[in-house]
Amino acid sequence: MTEVHPVTFSSHAEGTTLPSPTPEQRSALDAAQHDAGALRDVAARWPALLEAWAGLAEAADEPVASYAYARVGYHRGLDALRRAGWRGSGRVYASEVSNLGFLRSLNSLRLAAEAIGEADEAERCATFLNELDPAWRERLSS
Repeated sequence: MTEVHPVTFSSHAEGTTLPSPTPEQRSALDAAQHDAGALRDVAARWPALLEAWAGLAEAADEPVASYAYARVGYHRGLDALRRAGWRGSGRVYASEVSNLGFLRSLNSLRLAAEAIGEADEAERCATFLNELDPAWRERLSS
């Protein structure tokens, strides 16, 4: 007699969700909007706040600065994802508002890499975004 074993999926099959900014952080981000100076102050106060790095990357007036800010947000985001239980694969959905800082940083890295002619890096970022959330393009503005 053949024994049947049920298939189980990892607990992260539904996706990993990053922690939300605190109310104080959210207020500072809302006040900073697209003001690069104010966003720098927010990032200096809370260096692990992914939305601050994403905002800086999006507000940068030239691609090398955008690339640098986005790279910080991306790497800080990988650290945060690992702390949240992500193990290098699985979904990180843009529909989860708390994931947007990381995904915006990764998208900004993609755009900045394109702008400076680093096509391989831009393609790696696009592939990673597609692996994290196939619907990212509908949820993030590029």
